[in-house]
Amino acid sequence: MTASHAASERREAARFLLMHPVMTTAQYPEEMALVRRNAAALKSMFAATLGYTLVIEASFARLAKAPLPVDAPARPARRSNGGDFTPRAYTYLALVCAGLLSPSVGEDQVLLSQLVEQLRADAATVGISIDDALPERRALVAAIGLLLDWGVLAETDGTVAGWGEQQDEALLTINRSLLPQLLARPLYTVEQPDQLWAHDPDHPAQPRRDLRRRIAENPLVRREHLTEGERDALSRERNDITVALGDAFGLELEVRAEGALAYDTAEEITDVAFPGNGTTRQAALLLLDALVDTLRPSAGAEALVSGRPVPGVLATWELVADNLEHLAEQNARSWRSDVIGDLGRLRAEVVKLLTSVSLATATNDGLVLHPACARYRPEPLRSAGKPRVLRRLEAPTGLPELTEPLFPAPADFPTTPVRTYHD
Repeated sequence: MTASHAASERREAARFLLMHPVMTTAQYPEEMALVRRNAAALKSMFAATLGYTLVIEASFARLAKAPLPVDAPARPARRSNGGDFTPRAYTYLALVCAGLLSPSVGEDQVLLSQLVEQLRADAATVGISIDDALPERRALVAAIGLLLDWGVLAETDGTVAGWGEQQDEALLTINRSLLPQLLARPLYTVEQPDQLWAHDPDHPAQPRRDLRRRIAENPLVRREHLTEGERDALSRERNDITVALGDAFGLELEVRAEGALAYDTAEEITDVAFPGNGTTRQAALLLLDALVDTLRPSAGAEALVSGRPVPGVLATWELVADNLEHLAEQNARSWRSDVIGDLGRLRAEVVKLLTSVSLATATNDGLVLHPACARYRPEPLRSAGKPRVLRRLEAPTGLPELTEPLFPAPADFPTTPVRTYHD
């Protein structure tokens, strides 16, 4: 194997681990073989580049990620339908994991009814009230479904979904070696629950490593969110960071006055694609264009976020609502009818999407658009002699092409999906 082939293989394995920090041989046999062949190099690279711990055993690989800063976009667990976990689902997830560790649960397999009895007993012990209503069962199914996705559990006979709807019995097989690895830190090292996601005091902040971690996990990094040490590292060591992220994960780095963006030219390592297909993504993309047409921000524009000026321009909630209503009327034939009929829901979904990819910040006064929106402007029609407003009304309703910067300032970030955080 040549050196270049070995580096390419290691990079492919590292990219897969970023997207699947919990993976098993049963679910991903080929990828696990790739990870095992490069085990030593991957462990060393993740530790040095991002400060992550990689555990590799015969049946699984677990990339334990460190907590991101509090200003990073939230990365919730997701249900099978794509919706975010509810607080109740998180509660059940903790109870199920605790129940699986109980001595009364079988070593390799457990009946779902037996597991449910155990978690009800555990819930009563800590003062959590649960019942047998359908919403409760669905929250439990979501929690167990996540463990099925991770490979901690496997359906051997029957299905968890069948139990959720009709309480049909199911037999589950437990991956005992993987279960204790779900937590990034052992429980005996913490005294309070919030310490699990707090920074480990035994591993103090390292600006270079922390900056690489920010960029790799949430590539659109706003300069105002960086610490003084991280800003200094970005300024002085931009080339080194570019090389490190490129060699390790195949990411490209662009730095502008407003911040930095790492992007994947292959458009593979992302779990929130923007732009893209679907009503919410189309509405968000067209909304950016409509708001800029109205606001026409100047170079160096700033808006207030939590009382401090940041690069960007403020669109009031009234302006956002008016433009979404107009766009919904224009696209009534192609957008989802359930969203068209509920503009409040459409606004919430669009704001959530733009916030999740760091293109906008929601405030009490409205939506602050970041200059990184530059590359997401739709291509105007080249109809000479017609005002822009008429050309917009005649534009097709499908996803437009992408073109000129949002702001005149040098903020032209590339148009690629944005990677998000998993753990």
